[in-house]
Amino acid sequence: MKRWGYLMAAFIGAALLHLGVGQHQFGSVGQLYTEWFNGTLDKQDSFEWLAFVEASLPRLMMAITVGGALGLVGSLFQQLTQNRMMSPLTFGTSSGAWLGLVLLSILAPSLAGDYSLLMALLGALLAMVLVVTIVGINNLSGIPIVLAGMAVNLLLGAIATAIILLNDQYAQNLFVWGAGDLGQNGWEVFDWLLIRLTPIFLLIFFAPRVLQLLSIGSKGAAARGLDVSWAFFLLISLGVWLAAVSITAVGVISFVGLIAPNIARYIGFTRPRTELVASFILGAAFLALTDTLATYLGQWSLDMIPTGTATAVIGTPALVILARRRLSAQDQLSLTLPTGPDKLKNGALQWLGLAMTFLILLSVFLASSPSGYALQIPDGFEWTLKWPRLLTAIASGISLAVAGVVLQRLVFNPLASPDILGVSAGAVLALVLASLVFGYSIHGMSPWVAMLGSVGALVVLLFLGKKHEFAPSILILTGLSLTALLEALVQFTLTRVGDDKYVLLGWLSGSTYRVEGNQAITLVVCVAVSMALVLVLSRWITLISSGRQFAAARGLNLNLAYITLLILVAFLCAIVTTTMGPVSFVGLLAPHIAAMLGARQVTQQIYFSGAVGAVLLLLADFLGQIVVYPAQISAGTLVSVLGGSYFIYILVRNKSIRR
Repeated sequence: MKRWGYLMAAFIGAALLHLGVGQHQFGSVGQLYTEWFNGTLDKQDSFEWLAFVEASLPRLMMAITVGGALGLVGSLFQQLTQNRMMSPLTFGTSSGAWLGLVLLSILAPSLAGDYSLLMALLGALLAMVLVVTIVGINNLSGIPIVLAGMAVNLLLGAIATAIILLNDQYAQNLFVWGAGDLGQNGWEVFDWLLIRLTPIFLLIFFAPRVLQLLSIGSKGAAARGLDVSWAFFLLISLGVWLAAVSITAVGVISFVGLIAPNIARYIGFTRPRTELVASFILGAAFLALTDTLATYLGQWSLDMIPTGTATAVIGTPALVILARRRLSAQDQLSLTLPTGPDKLKNGALQWLGLAMTFLILLSVFLASSPSGYALQIPDGFEWTLKWPRLLTAIASGISLAVAGVVLQRLVFNPLASPDILGVSAGAVLALVLASLVFGYSIHGMSPWVAMLGSVGALVVLLFLGKKHEFAPSILILTGLSLTALLEALVQFTLTRVGDDKYVLLGWLSGSTYRVEGNQAITLVVCVAVSMALVLVLSRWITLISSGRQFAAARGLNLNLAYITLLILVAFLCAIVTTTMGPVSFVGLLAPHIAAMLGARQVTQQIYFSGAVGAVLLLLADFLGQIVVYPAQISAGTLVSVLGGSYFIYILVRNKSIRR
């Protein structure tokens, strides 16, 4: 009983603090409460009372309801899968619901009022089915399903971003919603939400017995008369419904469903029903506290702070800590590169050269018009637009591919790449924050600012991964978590930059469109110098690839080698991010394709990966200019969709190998 008392005290304290901070912006909180208790409050003419009833109180009730629902859903998912790291975020349902709502807002904005919930539900179900398909219905425990969920988040997020950029005139209201905000006007949204969250009572009263049976294993539950598959499907569907309802009402609020159930178990609520109820209360208290923090910082900075940003800032470290503590022997199994020949295929480099030449010629001489496509020699004005794009695509592809090779060799992880490990996200955050604070154009920032962010992300990543000797799964999950945090902070900046948000979003999608000639030349020179340094230091990479102990026995100063090579990786990533924005998955795809062509030695893989990276970005930039003409899709977005699909394929392939 003491636990319940402490729990309720924490909940009440969080609620009172939320009311106090929220009401403070409308006037004296103490005076309002004093007049109310003394019976001297004039409710007809008091602005403070009107603000309390129509703004502060509804916002608190939204925090309690949404936070409680997400906490309970997290507990339900975790009990069903026996996985302490499951939540609507890591199950992929948040990104699926977000994509569904974006599609509805763009394709049929007149229907958004009536069918938002349906589209969010369909999107969440699609994401959940995709995640379960990736890992298999019998492999829902451990870190692999979390990796799959985060991969689905990246893929669906890239698709949603592409849709918004192609239809920006219909997407004005999506930015604040996408960042997650509890600010409401009156009680209308709360009433809508409350009715649709009634399945919570069904879960609290009827789910515990099923969860208790499932906790003894599927065979034991079936022996006691439980239809495991139907019970699992029904409970998962109810959980997805609750998550979709919450996301439809307030936007993407992450990590509540991860943190609340783990705290509930930590303080002793281990039985199914008590864990569900305690998770509901803790989720409500947690969201109320994070929304209080967002409200307070918003008052201090005189601008809105989305609640989703505050929950991401607090929740991301929690995900990393849980991952480090829950790492099992199964999760430490090595991930392998795709198979390929031991030697280079004859003519492989020539074919890559021909592909690059063909794409360059197409990009230069193929002209698009409303009547179709035609081959023609570009005039002077067209050439001044085309050659910077070509140089940028080639140099960026080489840079990111080489960075991917070096990272994969250094951390013995075939899934390592600058974007997946958060290195690109660190550069993005540094550039965006510098632009926001100092008012400079994002397109004119120094690459040293981006490099500072990349180095910071690498330091955090390696520090966190050292405990488990840079185990592939934990390192990837840490990088994805860091990326999720940085993306939440970027979403926050999108709510503050007014009409320039589409310029910023276009840059965030990784576009060569706005690159000028001097920027392209600077990029080429920097990449050429960095590439030469990597080749000079290729012996270091070869020794490290053979094993750290082997390299040390050959006299290599490991600390110096790691620091030097990681700084080179950070610079390669930073110069590309500064020039054209973040580009995902090239550093993952290119080394894998090079390995499948037979490039196994370090120098071979560097050359071939660079060539493959250049071809990938040239192809993406070319297709982006023609597939939806006269609109354009950024090269980074197309590569993200392709690379996200390949990342999911790698996870599926790794699952089949484990079997």
